[in-house]
Formats: sequence, structure tokens, C-alpha cells
Amino acid sequence: MTIIDAITTDYLTDEPMSRHTSFKIGGKADILAFPSNTDTLVKLYKLCQENGIPITILGDGTNVLVSDDGIRGVVVFTNKMNEITIRGNKIHAQSGVRLSALTQAACEAGLDGLVFASGIPGTVGGAIYMNAGAYDHDISEVCEAVTLFEQDKIVTKTNAEMLFGYRKSYTQKGDVIILEAVFDLAHGDTEKIRQEMHELNQKREESQPLEVYSAGSFFKRPEGNYAGKLIRESGLKGYSVGDAQISEKHAGFVINKGNATAKDILSLMRHVQKTVYERFGVHLEPEVRLLGF
Repeated sequence: MTIIDAITTDYLTDEPMSRHTSFKIGGKADILAFPSNTDTLVKLYKLCQENGIPITILGDGTNVLVSDDGIRGVVVFTNKMNEITIRGNKIHAQSGVRLSALTQAACEAGLDGLVFASGIPGTVGGAIYMNAGAYDHDISEVCEAVTLFEQDKIVTKTNAEMLFGYRKSYTQKGDVIILEAVFDLAHGDTEKIRQEMHELNQKREESQPLEVYSAGSFFKRPEGNYAGKLIRESGLKGYSVGDAQISEKHAGFVINKGNATAKDILSLMRHVQKTVYERFGVHLEPEVRLLGF
């Protein structure tokens, strides 16, 4: 029996990752699986571990650059695991819940604290993994606890145990799957929350290249500065390698104008890093996860 025979969820084989990432870039995944519940995800994870097969867990493919050679083993998208439960001022959300759905549910329930996340692409799992944030706020401020599958058992970790930092969390150590998170929010006024979300999203639309393919902010914010500012002041706004380009709208974004390859994006990234370092002595680290390289 092959591993394919043992998979108990929807899956695709030899599937181009370019069809499943916001960058629209990436070679084929050997197997692409879409579990719809925690039990199926855990079984698949164990199956891969027992058979020595690499497994990559993704939320919605929004903060990644996949190699032109693709990804070996099994790639799992969690976006079918999308249940939300509200109990008082707490929201329980499975890892595949999109942040847009989470923030909308909070708004409708009159729960405040997630406005900053309303325009961030991706899922709860990805947001926990990266401690996603915007406008001087991040997920760690509202995350009370996270349920994980680790060392062959399901465990719940508190906010403190998640070791959140700037674009960091406990889960980045590897060999762990994010299953669910609990968010502790404040009671607020639905109309006021909705208006604040609308204003922030309008601000995003005006300042960020949301109309083109990208993976969001490409570089982490260097301490005491901003990646976009350093890139812009290095004269790199609009700089291109093939169809990969530093956005002319916001220099912190790398965009795919249509036919960029992962090789183009990497060449552009390295040129930006070299130029910014030579000019300012600052090394820019990618915020986007590089997979399959």
C-alpha cells in the first residue's frame, strides 16, 4: 500500500503550487491534501512521520514563496478547517479560519481587539505561526491559548508558553501543528468596530498593491526602521528582475507582474538585501517563508 492509498481526505497529485499561492508562483507538490477536521490532519501528519515523508503545513498560501522545483512529500492546506465558536468574549477558531472571517465574526458579535487583522491575508494558523501583525498591533495581544499537536499528543499552550515575538512564535521550532486558537477580546460596539475596519482596509487599498500578485510585506521590519523606507531610499522602487518587481506603490512589497518565477523573486530579494546593506548597513530578512529550496 502506498501513502496515497492511506490518505483519507481530498488530495491532488503533481499539483502546481502556483495555483494555490497568492504569489501565483511555484512548481509541483508531490501530494496536496485538504483535511477538513483535526482528526484527519493529525492522522495524515502521523502517517507522514511514520513513513519518513516530508510534510509541509500551509494555511492559505499567502505568506510563502515556493521553489520553481516545487515541494517534495505532502503539502497540507488547512483552509477547510474553518469552524468558529463564540463563547462570551472569547472566540475559538480552527487553524484554517481566514483572518477576514475571524475579524468579521468578532465584529458581528460586538467583540473588539482584532480590527488590525481585518485586512491581513491568510489564516489563523499562519497568523499564530508568524505572530502576524499590522498597524503596531499583533496576534499575541489577543491570543489567550493555542491547541497544538506535538510529540504525538494534543496539548494547549498559554500565551506565555507560545513565546511570541516579532514575527516569531513557539511553533517555528518545527514538529508541531497548530489546530485551534482562542482569542480573548473586549466587548465593543459593532458599528464602531465595523467603521474602524472599513477605514483600515481603505488605508490598505490606497497604500498597498492589493490588486496584483504578492505575498504581502516581503521583508521583516528592521529594528528602529522600516524595510519599505530603506528600499525606497536605496532607489529600488520599481526595480525588476524578469516579472518580479519592487512595487511602485509600496516598496515593502515584491510583486509578480504575471510571469515571475521563484528564481526571479530570489534574485530580486538578494539584490535588495545587498543594496540596502551597502547603503545603510542593515540586513533585511525575508518575512515570506521560502519553501522547497
